[in-house]
Amino acid sequence: MEYLLWVLVALVSYGLMAPLTSVVTRDVPPAVALFLSTTIFLGLTTVVLVATDTGDPTAVTTPAAGIVYVAGLFLSSGILAYYQALERGPVSIVVPIYGLFIVGSSIIGIAFLGEELTATRAAGIVVAAVAIYLAAGGEE
Repeated sequence: MEYLLWVLVALVSYGLMAPLTSVVTRDVPPAVALFLSTTIFLGLTTVVLVATDTGDPTAVTTPAAGIVYVAGLFLSSGILAYYQALERGPVSIVVPIYGLFIVGSSIIGIAFLGEELTATRAAGIVVAAVAIYLAAGGEE
């Protein structure tokens, strides 16, 4: 359970990011907002790498690094699209639809990463999808 505090920090931080991004993209183009927030992210990550002495430069050339580069492309395009959506749509609809990545990632983990599909997990995936549908407006 050592991860619980980190998950709660992530939950609060990420929960605040969408409304703030929605507000700022009224005046700042989404790509500029993403660039600025990424600059903050890179600066903070650099501090963490230095402070924890985990910034081994040889890690960028390992076979696993190739997967990280591909994941980075997906992350970049996904977040840029998310910022665009937050500029154009209401947070109360954009965020739940974006939240479907939870369902998609769970299904990919089960289908391709050998994670176990239990009845409870399957029910959770279905309930999460229904909750997102309802939170995003459902029948509207």
